[in-house]
Amino acid sequence: MYLNSEVETALLGQRLGEQLFAGSTVILTGDLGAGKTSLSKGIAKGLGVNEMVKSPTYTIVREYHSGRLPFYHMDIYRTANQVQDLELDDYFYGDGVTVVEWGELLGNYLPESFLKITLLQSSAGRNVNFEAHGLRYQPIIDDVEEYFLNE
Repeated sequence: MYLNSEVETALLGQRLGEQLFAGSTVILTGDLGAGKTSLSKGIAKGLGVNEMVKSPTYTIVREYHSGRLPFYHMDIYRTANQVQDLELDDYFYGDGVTVVEWGELLGNYLPESFLKITLLQSSAGRNVNFEAHGLRYQPIIDDVEEYFLNE
């Protein structure tokens, strides 16, 4: 899927957030500036989070509880060497939606089931690729792709 702007990236996130379920984990990968935080903000909006969503770069995890499900927004980039100390299972297997920027750095600490989204920046926008790890994510991918195809 190709997105032309930051606004479209946020809309994609919003569509995803409307469909994610308790215990969802979304792993975001891509270079700096590829749109991971914009996508995360859109997911929060789709969950109904009414707080200002900020990048978790220096705090590792930011929690938001104002939406229909708790939203846990993580950035693993600065802590990749200490992942085993982060105790992520409470987030991954809890009652909220967990979004992990730079999630590919989790390696063996990834949960059993997750949605991986790779954002690849190009000159005019970004390419977005989805990978479902677990049966519950494929219908979400199908819906989002169909929605953006018809827009």
